[in-house]
Amino acid sequence: MTDAIHIDVPHTDAALAVIALSGEFDSAAAPAVRTRALELIAAGHADLVADLSGVTFCDSSGLGALVGIWRCAKDADGSLTLAAIPDRLSRLLSVTGMDTFLPAYPSAEAALAARQGNRTTV
Repeated sequence: MTDAIHIDVPHTDAALAVIALSGEFDSAAAPAVRTRALELIAAGHADLVADLSGVTFCDSSGLGALVGIWRCAKDADGSLTLAAIPDRLSRLLSVTGMDTFLPAYPSAEAALAARQGNRTTV
């Protein structure tokens, strides 16, 4: 039996939103995660923080969803920042080279503070 993904949005503020994931980030979950993230971007929250502290498993579909979300955020002049990455997922991001373009922080709070500090006035 799989641990179904749970998607929560504990914080939204201007262009910034936190999307918190828990459970298995696999081929069954990736479309829902991507859809929710793209809804946030379309609603004007182009700077996303993905809190991965509750992710128990991630496969290539989950990684693909992260890349797709990153691209959509970038196209909207935003960003994707990762937070609280579990050890196994951190190694996977490193092996695939995704850690070179997806900034990461030890907690959602740290990522949120860093993203808020990086905002520029338009």
